[in-house]
Amino acid sequence: MDKKVAGAHDCPRPGREVTRLMSSPDLVLALAGAAALLAAVLPGLLARRALSLPLVYLLAGMALYLLPIGLPEPDPVVHRTAVEHVTEICVLVSLMGAGLALNRAVGLRSWSTTWRLLGWAMPLTVAGVAAAATGILGWPLAAALLLGAVLAPTDPVLASDVSVGEPVDAENADDEVRFALTSEAGLNDGLAFPFVYAAIALATVGGTGWLGEWALTDVLYRVVAGVVCGLLIGRLIGRLTFHSPAEELRLAERRDGFVALAATLLAYGVTELAGGYGFIAVFVTACAIRRVEHGHGYNSILHGFVEQLERLFTAWLLLLLGGFVAAGGLAPLTWGGAAVGLLLLLVIRPLAGWLSQLRGPAGPRERGVISFFGIRGIGSLFYLAYALGHADFGVPAEELWAVTAFTVVVSVVLHGITATPAMNRLDALRERVEAGGRS
Repeated sequence: MDKKVAGAHDCPRPGREVTRLMSSPDLVLALAGAAALLAAVLPGLLARRALSLPLVYLLAGMALYLLPIGLPEPDPVVHRTAVEHVTEICVLVSLMGAGLALNRAVGLRSWSTTWRLLGWAMPLTVAGVAAAATGILGWPLAAALLLGAVLAPTDPVLASDVSVGEPVDAENADDEVRFALTSEAGLNDGLAFPFVYAAIALATVGGTGWLGEWALTDVLYRVVAGVVCGLLIGRLIGRLTFHSPAEELRLAERRDGFVALAATLLAYGVTELAGGYGFIAVFVTACAIRRVEHGHGYNSILHGFVEQLERLFTAWLLLLLGGFVAAGGLAPLTWGGAAVGLLLLLVIRPLAGWLSQLRGPAGPRERGVISFFGIRGIGSLFYLAYALGHADFGVPAEELWAVTAFTVVVSVVLHGITATPAMNRLDALRERVEAGGRS
C-alpha cells in the first residue's frame, strides 16, 4: 500500500508536465521565432493602414503575458544590465539605418530644421519635463533632470512611419517632415547623453562643482570625438567599399549587407574607447558612407540589412514591453507620473518643436506634424537602464520605470494610430500643390 502511494507521488502528473513544458526555454525560442516571422509579414499587411507595427507588437506582448503559460517576468529592475545592452544594440542598428537612408548632404541651410530641433526643441523639452517632474511629482532635481533627459530624444526605432524610406539618387527626394524627424532622431539620441551625465553628477556629487568638467568633457570633448571618429571611420569604410584599388577589397561588388553591421560595431566600439559618444559616431559614420557614393545601389543593400535587424529587435523588445505592462509594471505609476508623461507628449514636445521652427523652412502644416511626432521609445529605455546603473536618484527605480514605460506606451499608441493618416494627408496636399504648380 505504501509502495503504491510512493509510486503515485513519483509519477509526474500531466498538469505539472504541461506547466514545465510551457515555461521552458523552448517556448521562449518558439515565441521569438514567431515574433521574427511577424516582423517579416506584418509590414506588407499593415501598409498604409492606421495601425503601426510597434503598436501591434505591444498589444501582442500584453496578450501573451496575460496567458497562463509561465513566461519569464520582464522586470527591468532585476534585469537592468540585460535591458541596457539589448536596447543599446537596437538603437545602434536603427541609427545606422537612419544615416544610410538620408539623401540630403549635410549643410547649415539644408539641415536647418534639424539644427533647430536639436539646439532649441531638445533642451526646452528636457527643461519642461524636469520642471513638471519637480512641480507635480516633487522629485529631487537629479531625478527630474534624468526623466527629462531620458524622455527628450525622438526615437529612431519607433519612428519608421514618419521617417525617410529607402536611399534614392535624388538629393531633394526627402520631404521636410520625414527628413527632419529622421535626422533629429539620428543625432539627439547621442546628444541626450550630456543631460544624462548631468543628472548622474547631481545625484552622486551634488552642488555645481562638477559643471566645468561636465562642460569640457561630457559636452565638448565627447560630442566632438563622436563626430570626428564617425567621419574618419565612415570615410575609410566608404573608400574601401567603393573605391579600393584592390578589386578583392571593393566590398560594394560583393553586395554583403552585413558590412553595415560591421561599420556600426566598429564605429561604436572605437569611439567609446576614445571616450566619445558612440551613438553620434554611428549616425555620422552612416552619413559619411552614404556621401562617398551617394547614388550607388549598394547603399540600399546596406540599408535593407540594418532595417531587417531593426524590425527584429523592435519586435522582441516591444513584446517584452507589452509583457511588462501586462505583468503589472505600471502599478507604481501615480496620477502625477501619468500627467507628466501626457504633458510631454501633448504639450511640452509639440510646443518646443513649434517654437524651434519659427521662421524656419517648414510650412505651417509641416511644422505642426514635426512638432507633434516626437516619438518616444527604445532609446528612453536604454538611457534609464544606463543611468540607474550609475547612481541612486532618490526615487524608487520601479517608479522611474513606470513613468518612462507609460510615456513610451502612450507614444506607441497615440503616434501609431495617427502617423499614417497624418502623413497620407500631408502627402496628398503636397502632391496637389505640386500638380497645381506644374499646370
